[in-house]
Amino acid sequence: MPARRKIAAPVVNQQRVREMELLLRLARDVAAGETLDGMLQAVVETSAEVTDAERGTIFLHDDQTGELYSRVGKGVASRDIRIMDTSGIAGHVFTTGQGTIVHDAYADPRFNRVVDQETGFVTRSIACSPIRTVKGEIIGALEVLNKRHGRFTEEDVRLLEAMSAQTAMTLRSTLVQERMRAARQQELQFLDVVADVTENIDLDTMLARVVGEAARMLEGDRATLFLNDEKTGELFSRLAMGDSVGEIRLPNHSGIAGAVFTSGQIINIPFAYADLRFNPEFDKRTGYFTRSILCVPIANKAGKVIGVTQVLNKRGGAFTPEDEARLRAFTAQLAISLENAKLFDDVQNVKNYNESMLHSMSNGVVTLNEDAEIVTCNSAGLRILRVSAGDILNRRADEYFAGPNAWVLEKIQAVGQTRRSDIAMDATITVGDEQVSVNLTVLPLMSEGDGGSRTKLGTLLMVEDVSGEKRMKSTMARYMDPTIADQLLAGGEEVLGGKSVTATVLFSDIRGFTGISEELGPHGTVGLLNEYFTIMVDCIQRHGGMLDKFIGDAIMAVFGLPLAHDDDEDRAVRAAVSMISKLQEWNAKRIAVGKKPLEVGVGLNTDSVVSGNIGSPKRMDYTIIGDGVNLASRLESACKLYKARILISEHTFRKL
Repeated sequence: MPARRKIAAPVVNQQRVREMELLLRLARDVAAGETLDGMLQAVVETSAEVTDAERGTIFLHDDQTGELYSRVGKGVASRDIRIMDTSGIAGHVFTTGQGTIVHDAYADPRFNRVVDQETGFVTRSIACSPIRTVKGEIIGALEVLNKRHGRFTEEDVRLLEAMSAQTAMTLRSTLVQERMRAARQQELQFLDVVADVTENIDLDTMLARVVGEAARMLEGDRATLFLNDEKTGELFSRLAMGDSVGEIRLPNHSGIAGAVFTSGQIINIPFAYADLRFNPEFDKRTGYFTRSILCVPIANKAGKVIGVTQVLNKRGGAFTPEDEARLRAFTAQLAISLENAKLFDDVQNVKNYNESMLHSMSNGVVTLNEDAEIVTCNSAGLRILRVSAGDILNRRADEYFAGPNAWVLEKIQAVGQTRRSDIAMDATITVGDEQVSVNLTVLPLMSEGDGGSRTKLGTLLMVEDVSGEKRMKSTMARYMDPTIADQLLAGGEEVLGGKSVTATVLFSDIRGFTGISEELGPHGTVGLLNEYFTIMVDCIQRHGGMLDKFIGDAIMAVFGLPLAHDDDEDRAVRAAVSMISKLQEWNAKRIAVGKKPLEVGVGLNTDSVVSGNIGSPKRMDYTIIGDGVNLASRLESACKLYKARILISEHTFRKL
């Protein structure tokens, strides 16, 4: 026995010496590492070497996400491997603080196969120890895989624990420093991003930059920024990152974004479909799958919430409190710029709207500033005045409106003095060798100040061309739909020439009108007819019919002239139904005030008729004649016999 102790003591001493040498070498290697990755690499390589393992891995704990992550594994390209801090053998060792040996990994229920599936490595056996500081704090786990010869032993675990203890404080210190450097770098990037984003006042460009940077900073899959439209009570976004869906609009109380906007509170949801506030409709439309959501309010300097920023699907897990703080700080810095950009966008939209409106107007609009210089002239104004923009803009009014047009200058000066509008009807403006008949309205341009005060900004001229076609259109519009009048004017005089066409003729007549007129007298009869005809003619013209003439209390109208439609018969029937319907509404009002209701009959017939300007050289009338006209009149009369309101011929019926 004494001899065996003499032999064993040197062996134990030699092992301790080797262990001390190993730990000293490891301490030097770790200390020599300039970065956390270099230190981890040194620990991993040494642990794999001394335990005769194929590879090793260090898992460090992320306090913010509750995960264990590995930066490097021997034989594997450097990248993050993340698992929950309760998952797998490493999670078990981290939570229990006890070293563990697993001889058959796939037979152990604690083993997490996900890492193998991600890396393609096949784990057979494992030895794992906690990484514990001198204060007893566990900051991770050191793991070696696949013993090359034999099986892992308790001595291997003890060596891992010794190496972990030797390097724990250095790793912890370096980890803190690296986090501080990363935080500092993030803050610098944050300031650069804020400065870069706020340089642009264009709303669309700014929104695109904001959502891109928000997603990048928080490692999200995509982001969306919603601003509130106070006019419509909606949250709108011009761009959703990752989609070409154009503008998105939703009620400002709807969904997660609406809940954040109305409450002003951050919402952080790790599992979107488990939250009843989440609306999956957008996912269904786009095919996108939302997992996690972080949504923060955007408040201006006065504390008013003006919108929300939403980031989706953080890579590697759920959004953290640090993510919440960073996104809130980011949006707080951008709030004023976003508000200014939105204001600029609103002003630009109003400007574009006004320019489009002026461009689309058929009347000319000319504006003058306080010094009576011509500032703007829309397209219609250039056309009516027969000038180009260069010929009229920036010229003084007394220079442009001179000679035969000096009367325009007089009105401008009078309006400037009185600050009241002035109108000249059917006046003449001389343009070169031409004379243009116009209706001219001169208006003062005023701005509303505080206390109701008004400041003169200049003068506006509204020029309506009433010469030629306008006069004809104004006259024809009294007899037919203005759209038909436009088409007639475009077609020229040949449209009004004699021709045989198929048309639907409408006759209507008031029942018992002779007795009604005797009761009302001349004045009352005229008033009644004017009110009645206004209602009936509106029904006819609304459906594309042309009023031919009034025959006492009767109305004659035609559908299909002077220009035909594919559905003139249907238009005529709809007009007749509308006439009866509107008459019933009018009768209800008459009865309510003690007046008698009117009853009418309507006859419709579709046939070939002759149309054209008929009459003498002194008096012409565009009308229609023929048997088809007579039959429509007879059908209207037959309404009395059959006690009907509307009768249509078989010719009309077949064409419906």
